[in-house]
Amino acid sequence: MPVRIVVDDFELSRSRRRALSKNADIIRYIRGPRATGEQFSMLRAYLDTRHGDGGMADMTVLDYASMVEETSVDTIIIEYRVRDAETGDEKLIGAALTDRLTDGLSMVYSFFEPDEAARSLGHYMILDHVSFARELNLPYVYLGYWVNGSGKMDYKKRFQPLEMLGPRGWTRMDRVSAA
Repeated sequence: MPVRIVVDDFELSRSRRRALSKNADIIRYIRGPRATGEQFSMLRAYLDTRHGDGGMADMTVLDYASMVEETSVDTIIIEYRVRDAETGDEKLIGAALTDRLTDGLSMVYSFFEPDEAARSLGHYMILDHVSFARELNLPYVYLGYWVNGSGKMDYKKRFQPLEMLGPRGWTRMDRVSAA
């Protein structure tokens, strides 16, 4: 079922504040739908490390370019970078392919540098999307599909308040194990 975060009702818990604080050095860049070698290299490392047996395991650079660039909607890539204090160089550590909708931001696919796992970048990118949606006065952040009982999708339940799309339209999910 598709799920979305209700931005106006979303609150920062202590653990969410810690995740933001741990990543205070991250710089967000909004990019157009153009695939880069740098993004693909990070995606490849992410897939190899975390989803080696998944449906995207065999993705090529051309597949990635098609996913990013062949779009009929308002698509952006949000890049997350850190700056080296000594050199001033920036390093890409996360990215999110995101569609801008009239009522929200839809997180199509996000990925990050596997060596930066201690930062909880997946969690951080969702929090940043909520913040960005607030900046844009958008009421929702869409997290894609949630399958009850799927361990790989259970993290989405931590981002309450959440609504799911069912036969009767969007309805609020019960509060379950909020982060």
